[in-house]
Amino acid sequence: MGSVNFEGKTVIVTGAGNGLGKAYALEFAARGANVVVNDLGGSVDGSGGAKAPADLVVEEIKKNGGEAVANYNSVASKEGGESIVQTALDTYGDLHAVINNAGILRDRSFSKMSEEDFSLVLDVHLKGTYFVCQPAFNHMKEKGYGRFVNVASPSGLFGNFGQLNYGAAKMGIVGLTNVMAIEGAKYNIKANVLAPNATTRMTEELFGEDFAKMFSVDNVTPLVVYLASEECQTSHEIFSCGAGRFARVGISTHVGYFNPKANADDISDNFEKIREINEPIYPGSILDEMPLFNEAMQKGDN
Repeated sequence: MGSVNFEGKTVIVTGAGNGLGKAYALEFAARGANVVVNDLGGSVDGSGGAKAPADLVVEEIKKNGGEAVANYNSVASKEGGESIVQTALDTYGDLHAVINNAGILRDRSFSKMSEEDFSLVLDVHLKGTYFVCQPAFNHMKEKGYGRFVNVASPSGLFGNFGQLNYGAAKMGIVGLTNVMAIEGAKYNIKANVLAPNATTRMTEELFGEDFAKMFSVDNVTPLVVYLASEECQTSHEIFSCGAGRFARVGISTHVGYFNPKANADDISDNFEKIREINEPIYPGSILDEMPLFNEAMQKGDN
């Protein structure tokens, strides 16, 4: 199986009853992990609920010689998040990695987006990530080890028509993960963001058969498993993957244009200097951007 193994480790995968989450759960189990298979069993829009999706994944894992336990809580409440983490601790006595994968879709164009559809998607994706991460983080902090893979989306990083709520939630997960990585660094807690491109029940109606074959969930799983492993020492980064392509995505800035007396006309005249990123810089925190102001001042004085 190679160096990436999870013998003796416990992994939570939310939204693990279908699609990407199921693929992650099966692979973690195949590599020796105890897996908490969390799934509410609802529809793509978040309605309903059933135990069968989680139970069937657990059954498959055990049939293949692995170890898993089902959890049916919704991630969209504090109590649900705590219960998911407690299931890991009660069943296996420890927790080493969390994959925040649970999600729903309620797509509408901006002008037609209802407050209910906006709020519910944020509740599941953004608040759900928070509700699961916080109790898990606190446990890992005490143990001095942990891995988080928080699932965002290209819709959040780059935008996609009709996904205002989804995009906002997913970009919020990026900010949440950035701070988790900073605060977890001294406790050997690594937190990274994954923005997958894959065909699941949430995307199958959007794309054709050829797309479905190219963007298999199997082409996402390897990166998730590595990021959740002890071998991964990287934190505070964003990754895109799909169709066999794996790549880091960066949030960058540059020295920019300096003029402390600038007015709107100056901005207009120098707007391309402001926009152009010839030598990108990737701040690791808000403090890392501060030296750029000094550099801009020095260049402005020359």
